[in-house]
Amino acid sequence: MSLVYAGIDEAGYGPLLGPLCVGLSVFRVDEWQADSAAPDLWKLLSAGVCRKPGDRRRRIAVDDSKALKLPNDSPNAHPLTHLERGVLSFLSLAGEHGAGCPEHDEGLFGLLGAAIPEEPWYAHQPLPCPVTTTAEAVGISANMLRAAAGRAGVGVLSLRCRVFGETVYNELVRAGGTKAAATEAALVDHLWSVWDTWGHADGSGDQGVRVVCDRQGGREQYGEMLQRAFPGTRVEETHRTVQQSRYELTGTGTDGRARHMHVLFLVESERHHLPVALASMVAKHVRESMMARFNRHWCARMPELKPTAGYRGDAWRWLEDASAVIRDGERDVLIRRA
Repeated sequence: MSLVYAGIDEAGYGPLLGPLCVGLSVFRVDEWQADSAAPDLWKLLSAGVCRKPGDRRRRIAVDDSKALKLPNDSPNAHPLTHLERGVLSFLSLAGEHGAGCPEHDEGLFGLLGAAIPEEPWYAHQPLPCPVTTTAEAVGISANMLRAAAGRAGVGVLSLRCRVFGETVYNELVRAGGTKAAATEAALVDHLWSVWDTWGHADGSGDQGVRVVCDRQGGREQYGEMLQRAFPGTRVEETHRTVQQSRYELTGTGTDGRARHMHVLFLVESERHHLPVALASMVAKHVRESMMARFNRHWCARMPELKPTAGYRGDAWRWLEDASAVIRDGERDVLIRRA
């Protein structure tokens, strides 16, 4: 049987400014044996994929986004060089026919299902894509990846990203009482997508759908959250330690057909599961692209304003520097609730 193997991770949980982005990557792995451990996609795809950039064979680096994004003041390469190459290469293979390389950021957001937030600082004419390389170079990388995936019996089913701008983020935090409520909302959206699209049970008792989610903070118990998200579904906790929590879900989808899925919440899951690392890259790339729009908007109001990535230390500096051009009511919208 084949395995549907998905990963979910976020970017932008901690910042004071800018959107929260939660990425999803979904793979199909052929010739998988039920009840066996999740496959090592770094190993299966090693002809085209590696963990660290700078590989002499020019393979595509896939790792936690924090390890791949270069500093904003990097003298030798664009900060998004490795993130963009990886995301666009995998996106070129996603789905039945592949997505190809978008020509602008709106095309990228559309292919990833990443809705542009409603705040005016994200509403601009499209920015070019790619920004660190060329469409031809992306095509070469995608062809290398396609060959490696074909030999390994691996398919890229989907790459998606859920984006919450400041207004929606603050509403979710206000309603839930904690900023984890915003991440949970995006997580549930992605889990439902996998459940409804690929979780069809075939009567064998194990359909082969596995989702790995990065575990945030000290939370260890997710059963109540899953039960709320999937009403009427049997949610069974099958394993729990300080490092991981495992659940098995059995129920029906929106079409009334039977569904079955396993969900793992794991500390530092991006180190152990390539789909989570790729989801982290997708989320980070989308957030950085949204922040490029953010900074273009505000620098148009004040050309001498130094851009910000939105993280707390620099965000307070930015708010002070931009105070003269922030209009009445905008500051309350700009600042995300803790």
